[in-house]
Order: sequence, then structure tokens, then C-alpha cells
Amino acid sequence: MTDRQPPREIVLESCAKYGEDAVIDFAIAVLTGEVSPDEAFTTDVDKLKWLVGPTVGGWAKLDPVNFYWARVWAARIFLYIWREDAVDALRQAADDQAWRVREHVARVTAQRELGQLVDVLLPGLTYELPRVRATTARAVGAAGEAEHAEALQDLLDDPDHTVRAAAEKALDRLESRLDRSFR
Repeated sequence: MTDRQPPREIVLESCAKYGEDAVIDFAIAVLTGEVSPDEAFTTDVDKLKWLVGPTVGGWAKLDPVNFYWARVWAARIFLYIWREDAVDALRQAADDQAWRVREHVARVTAQRELGQLVDVLLPGLTYELPRVRATTARAVGAAGEAEHAEALQDLLDDPDHTVRAAAEKALDRLESRLDRSFR
């Protein structure tokens, strides 16, 4: 077992100590590339602890191929704290080369019902990993509009059962939210 804190606690403690705006500003800077993942793991390790906790010190020697984790953690904080200008950073990160970043952008979109991000997430419905397709489907169901129903319907025949189930639930949610039937 590990004594590692849950992400929510790490983020909220960081906000209490450094201020919510400072934590959000840093996350946005990481997502937009103003602070590169390399910088986050070398020169900004102390700030990176705001998003991931004290274990980040051990990550400072991490192989650069895994530096994308800084963007994952930056996107994840918007599950716990929010400011409207985060939308633009999330929009930029929606097509990140790292699938975990895309997945977290979709999770935030679903939780916060960010309809303005649905169109940039749509390529995630055809992403190679079922996990990304399913998470994107949930985001479309939570925040999409009628014109997005067809993209969800296409997933009802997906080869992966978790994607099919997510698409079914997403269509149910879309129908409930919009008070319309799409099947």
C-alpha cells in the first residue's frame, strides 16, 4: 500500500497553500506549452508538485518520453477546480499526441458539460484505443447537441463492448438532456 494522497486532495491543498489562481495558471501554462513538459520536470518541479504532490521529485529524473504526464496532471486538475479561461487550454490539449491527455480533456468536458469543446473532441470517437473512444462518447453525451447523435450512433457497432456500452449510455443522456429521441 502507498501513502500517496488522492489527486483531489493534492490539488485542493496546493490551492490552499499557493492560491487557486496560481495553480490554474500553472496548469494552463503546461497545457498550452508556455511551460514545456521538460521545463515542468526540470526547472518547475516545485510547481509541478502543486498538481501531483511530493512524489514528483522522484519523477524529475524520469525519461523524457514520459514527460507528457505533466500535461495529464495539468488537465486533471480541472476535474477539481475551475476557471472559465481553462476552456481555451483544454481546447488546445484535445488533440494532444498523448492519449491520456485526450482522455482527461474528455473527462473534464463531461463533468463540466463544456459544449464548446465537443466538436474538437469528436476525433476521439475514432481513436485507436477503446478507452479514449468510450471517454469521448461520455463527453459527447454529457455536453453534445443533436448534431452529435449520429457520431454516437456509429459507436453502437464498435468492436469493443465498453465503447458500445458508453455510446448507449451517452445516447440515453443526450436524449434525456435534449428531450429528443435519436434511435
